[in-house]
Amino acid sequence: MKAENILVIGGTGKTGRKIVSRLEKLGHNVRVGSRSALPAFDWDQPEEWAKAMEGMEKVYITYQPDLAVPGALDAIERLVKEAKNTSIKKLVLLSGKGEREAELCEQVVIHSGLDYTIVRASWFNQNFSESFLLEPILDGFVALPQADVKIPFVDTDDIAEVAVKVLLETEHNGQIYQLTGPRTLTFKEAIDEISQASNRSISFIPITIQEYSEGMRQANLPEDFIWLIEYLFAEVLGNPSNSEVTHDVEKVLNRKPIDFSEYAGKTAAMEVWSVAARSSI
Repeated sequence: MKAENILVIGGTGKTGRKIVSRLEKLGHNVRVGSRSALPAFDWDQPEEWAKAMEGMEKVYITYQPDLAVPGALDAIERLVKEAKNTSIKKLVLLSGKGEREAELCEQVVIHSGLDYTIVRASWFNQNFSESFLLEPILDGFVALPQADVKIPFVDTDDIAEVAVKVLLETEHNGQIYQLTGPRTLTFKEAIDEISQASNRSISFIPITIQEYSEGMRQANLPEDFIWLIEYLFAEVLGNPSNSEVTHDVEKVLNRKPIDFSEYAGKTAAMEVWSVAARSSI
């Protein structure tokens, strides 16, 4: 197998670092796209993007903080233009399942003239252990809106494995894959499974989106972050199609996706949710 030159944008993030690890184990030449890398990749410095893509053949794209935010479409349009001016032959875009704004960014990639695959992911399991839900879990008190919505949480290990396959195999060119876990859970059901796996008492309280936003403002969180969370809860989780369980993980990987209970057990065994972990936050 020929070693390929692949740029992983967001190569230190939830999915990116796992993709980098898998590609390197397969013997490919991987360039990590991050602000701390050399050459650096920073979404706020488009004049430097060409350097990061120089000599690369394929690019995995994850946009921070989300493809739905203002400015994302312009950034993806410019990135695609830069890619076409370099040696890039294929783009793999991580998108959000059920995000209308993200689909505008997808269209830019689809109509780029380059080979592409779109990977639409449901909410990550890892939001409970590597993102904004970790701290309330450690506090033992989780209050969230959309409490009754059923969500097919997907594991970032599955996303990474799918991304590696579609980066390397031409049969996935031109495809749009929607990745979910094997079943749906409400937030309360997910917290209950985490509570059981970690042997801790964790309370769940349903609240409104407005109450959640007020709490974020009281915590002095940035307004753009609050806007994004409001969007994700109202527009994405409020979209009934996002409760649909798909079989695209199995289609690409020839195995069942990771179940939330498997994720919870593995994460609890690493003591991510232990009381002792509270002091490291």
